[in-house]
Amino acid sequence: MTAAVGRVLLERGVDVRRARLMDAARDRVQQRRRPSRPRMRALIASGGGRLRWRDVPAPPPPGPDAAVVRPIAVATCDLDRAVALGATPFPLPLNIGHECVAEVLAVGERVTTVRPGQRVAVPFQISCGDCAPCRAGATSNCASVPPISMYGFGVGGGHWGGALADQLAVPFADAMLVPLPDGVDPVAAASLSDTICDGYRHIGPYLPALLERDPDTEVLIIAGLTPRTIFSGSVPLYAGQVALALGARRVRLVDSRAHVRAAASRLGIQPLRPAELRRTPTAALVVAATATSRGLWAALSKTASDGMCSSVGGLHRVARIPAGLLYGRNVSLRVARTDARAVMPTALALIADGRFRPEQVISTLGSLDDAPRLLAAHYRTGDIKTILSA
Repeated sequence: MTAAVGRVLLERGVDVRRARLMDAARDRVQQRRRPSRPRMRALIASGGGRLRWRDVPAPPPPGPDAAVVRPIAVATCDLDRAVALGATPFPLPLNIGHECVAEVLAVGERVTTVRPGQRVAVPFQISCGDCAPCRAGATSNCASVPPISMYGFGVGGGHWGGALADQLAVPFADAMLVPLPDGVDPVAAASLSDTICDGYRHIGPYLPALLERDPDTEVLIIAGLTPRTIFSGSVPLYAGQVALALGARRVRLVDSRAHVRAAASRLGIQPLRPAELRRTPTAALVVAATATSRGLWAALSKTASDGMCSSVGGLHRVARIPAGLLYGRNVSLRVARTDARAVMPTALALIADGRFRPEQVISTLGSLDDAPRLLAAHYRTGDIKTILSA
């Protein structure tokens, strides 16, 4: 898997990636010898779930198209536990955190859509908004930055910093930042940066047409199939919430973890144990949210004729699929990363009008100052979603 990710990282923009890393190293040395900027704290994950605040230079004043923001509500992602425990291809240590709502501190002279003091949702992926992929809505593959450029993943993500810090630099403010409407709680919207959009993108593009064809269309979400699943369970729960918000009459969620099933039940989603999957009928829309090869096979096997299976992907290098079955049923499969910035306005509209309430998935709410202790507990337990606020 590490080799596969490395190949994608180096497909283009190698010189830009190298130059960014060299500039960061030179800046670190200069700020240590002759400090010219104030200091701030950043939360560093060092492997094995070890976390500590580190004193680092604050970002420089923003360029003409950029902004500097202060995170005020930071959320865990389902992948954070794996990252902090060293179970992903992203090398440690790194400044962790990539889901946040923030307050704008300063903007560049050409920025027109946000202003200092405004509360904004910050997408976890870096995107310019002006290249051909961005204009087409493929903001996860912005051509202006190297592949897989994102906050919270250290050198592997392009060394853009992390949301668990006092300040965060945003290179393309107009393109990236999404103003928070009045009445939307920053805590409720903290995961809009990534996992809320990840949940939405498995449902929103497909369910309306399926419901038009058959109002009784059911949605099946296959999440953790083993009790030792390393990934947290917010994306499958968000997907279930979105399906109900968009009119699905029945949504089932398969998970081995009792606390995830309990959360699903509270949200109006029918929980199932993995052993019950064999007797579960096929569904026209299936979400493969296990991030495992076995789970992808199970999801595809339960996708009905002319149905859609949407996969969150995973850390496995290869996966087997029931190709003959898919051909016979005319099943479509999509394996992709979320285009977070393109999805954010639509998902935010569902939150603003009250049809989608992501705050119902929060399992731990605490202070940013207490981040090391609360996140260490999140990594050790089955906690679903931790939100830290200023």
